[in-house]
Amino acid sequence: MSEIRADGTNVRTAHQDLHSEQGALRGEHPGRSRNPVIKVADLAWLEFEKPDLDRAEVFARDFGFGIAARTERELWLRGTFAGSPCMVIRRGRTSRFIGPAFRAAERADLDRLARATGSAVRDADVPGGGKVVDLLDPSGFPVRVVHCGEQLPALPEQQPLLLNFGTDHRRTNATQRPPREPSRIQRLGHVVLETRVFARALDWYLDTLGMIVSDFLFLDGQRDRGPTMAFIRCDQGSRAVDHHTLAMHLGPGTGYVHSAYQVTDLDSIAVGGEYLKERGYKRSWGIGRHIQGSQLFDYWRDPDHFMLEHFADGDLFSCDVEPGWAPMSTSGLAQWGPPATRDFLGASPSPQRVRDVIEALRGDNEMDPARLFGLLKAANS
Repeated sequence: MSEIRADGTNVRTAHQDLHSEQGALRGEHPGRSRNPVIKVADLAWLEFEKPDLDRAEVFARDFGFGIAARTERELWLRGTFAGSPCMVIRRGRTSRFIGPAFRAAERADLDRLARATGSAVRDADVPGGGKVVDLLDPSGFPVRVVHCGEQLPALPEQQPLLLNFGTDHRRTNATQRPPREPSRIQRLGHVVLETRVFARALDWYLDTLGMIVSDFLFLDGQRDRGPTMAFIRCDQGSRAVDHHTLAMHLGPGTGYVHSAYQVTDLDSIAVGGEYLKERGYKRSWGIGRHIQGSQLFDYWRDPDHFMLEHFADGDLFSCDVEPGWAPMSTSGLAQWGPPATRDFLGASPSPQRVRDVIEALRGDNEMDPARLFGLLKAANS
């Protein structure tokens, strides 16, 4: 099924079980900007601060990162794919997420972005050098847009296993014995953020960085108030890209939820999980397969309680796939796998969470009692 846009382009409306049971209703958010400032090409890396870089490096190696660079004050982590690093951890007084860095498609995009936002283009403090524009999104997250000079070379890959399917016997006279070792991270896939100003933040990423929505989620009985979660991808035209590079959801807090890193296949996820479990790390949720994005997933906590995901086999969408719309629910998070845990959902009560709720309900944001009740209902549905 397709339709013709006003500009003459043919658009696949994509709601015959492609990725959602339904699409937008008349007047709902289109999921893209008419005239964005630039169109970022991808997520470059994530920035954190932690007081103990030695402990951070031990977990990073166990989780499957390579080390791109290490100084007394910085730890740069990478995957096996050529390109930019996945993460930088800087020494700080507390463990905290700083913000994401997105990759500009062209160097000239930084000049255009700087002019439009009243910012400056400066040298990037990244291995290999480059240029960066520093921004602040409506949630208060520092957001960098970078154009790197020197790219990291590719590293040896963890090869996918050769599988037999029914009468298709590709492996004979050979056994399957994947080595018990860390999953080898290939690349950074996406980051998920919680915000009290979801609608404003969503429009900012679409208008400023040219990202487009793959799927919207809405609260039961509140669709007329707009979505409360969006899975957002980069717009590279006809080139298919990850179903989501950024996901955001409305909540009482403002902060990092998790980040996801691609590995080779299901065996890499499973064996890497066994490796992490043997070393005493805590699994948050997994193994399973998501609905929005379709990824195979496995979620873990690092020693500072940050959540990181191993994933494989995610959906890839080109620009002609329109947003899907679906109700927000815990049961709608996975096609198969164990039930989502309270740890993954952030549903365990804590003094900080109580303070977040009180502050959100008193503040100038998009949280109100109806939204809060709807989120609690979604977490238990």
